Amino acid sequence: MRDDDRPLAVFDLDGTLADTAHRQHFLEGSRRDWAGFFAAAPADSPLPEGVRLAVSSAGECEVVYLTGRPERCRKDTVAWLARHGLPEGPLHMRRNDDRRPARRTKLETLRRLGRDRAVRMLVDDDELVCDAAELAGFTVVRARWAIASPALKDAQEHEGRT
Repeated sequence: MRDDDRPLAVFDLDGTLADTAHRQHFLEGSRRDWAGFFAAAPADSPLPEGVRLAVSSAGECEVVYLTGRPERCRKDTVAWLARHGLPEGPLHMRRNDDRRPARRTKLETLRRLGRDRAVRMLVDDDELVCDAAELAGFTVVRARWAIASPALKDAQEHEGRT
């Protein structure tokens, strides 16, 4: 089977493949430090459950990464994926100035990807993203193996930053 005939397995990063616990403190309080939050991302530990699923999915699927991280984080993100042995694949990131909720931006990208290829599954930790994707007919694996702080959950939904 040619690469462009294989179905897609779409993986979120933060809270799905990357453990953000050490940097969630940047989002607490009234003044969130987004620069600090994203600058600390290269130090994220991999989440074994997510990494195993991505690696095993690469046997039958093309792995695609879909993150709410801004485009300015691309170099660090690509290096992190390679350093932790994740399969190579396209990386879809948020425009630096895009503050829409992840459930909207990610669903737009999923629909675009699904026009040309079958999307086997989306793996994401954001419950609102998962709900929207399921409602749109996508198969979803809810990444519930990491703990997200209330500040991170609020940021995902209301500030459109992750």
